[in-house]
Amino acid sequence: MRSGSRALRVLRTARFRAFLLPLSLLLLGSATAFAQEGAGFIPIPLLQFGLGVAESPRDVATTLQILALLTVLSVAPGIILMMTCFTRILIVLGFVQRAIGLQQTPPSQVIASLALFLTLFVMSPTWNKVYEGALSPYLAGTIDSAQAWEGTINPVREFLFKFTRQEELSLMITMSKLEQPRNTADVPTRILIPAFVLSELKTAFQMGVVIFIPFIIVDMIVASVLLAMGMMMLPPMMISLPFKILLFVMADGWNLVVASLLRSFS
Repeated sequence: MRSGSRALRVLRTARFRAFLLPLSLLLLGSATAFAQEGAGFIPIPLLQFGLGVAESPRDVATTLQILALLTVLSVAPGIILMMTCFTRILIVLGFVQRAIGLQQTPPSQVIASLALFLTLFVMSPTWNKVYEGALSPYLAGTIDSAQAWEGTINPVREFLFKFTRQEELSLMITMSKLEQPRNTADVPTRILIPAFVLSELKTAFQMGVVIFIPFIIVDMIVASVLLAMGMMMLPPMMISLPFKILLFVMADGWNLVVASLLRSFS
């Protein structure tokens, strides 16, 4: 009986394959015929890419504008991140993670996502000014591209000047060998951006040191207690880690860190 059942299953499989192969060929042939005759139920789009000879200077200018746009888009994420508060927030949150002693908790993706959404929160007034003064009028056709650029860069420069230290700005002006600017309008944007980034790094490290101090004290206390008890072979980090986590949770550490970050941009 088992051999008969097995033979029957094999026969059914062979019959199924014999039925499936002609059916597949029939469907493929029908689809090809419809596509060739242009009467198919599902139209297949045709994409064409090619290079041609520019027939006028306007065509050359359009091509150069497209190349410039693609170049800017390739570096746009880095430019945007360097001209916002993302750098300070990400570094401070990274200091919190390392001060506690947790290398992979919370994950780096969570830290970066939190920094990104906090950046959106802080930068929303500036981006609203850009939208109302540049993007919306430009899309409506009331201003040209030059006026749209002015309406975009002025609120951004205002934000950068607000959080750029005088020392870093003077350093970049001196290194660029430019004349001493009389006002903020005389400072080029290419000088302002690196000065802003240096200021953000300095501020982030200062906040990181303040965050590190309580956790270092906990490590020192635990290490001293273990040394006094003669447990020199026991790693202090293994004992101090639960106490640091408990201290951070009881002090509502995440709210304090986020509130401090947001107040630093007010």
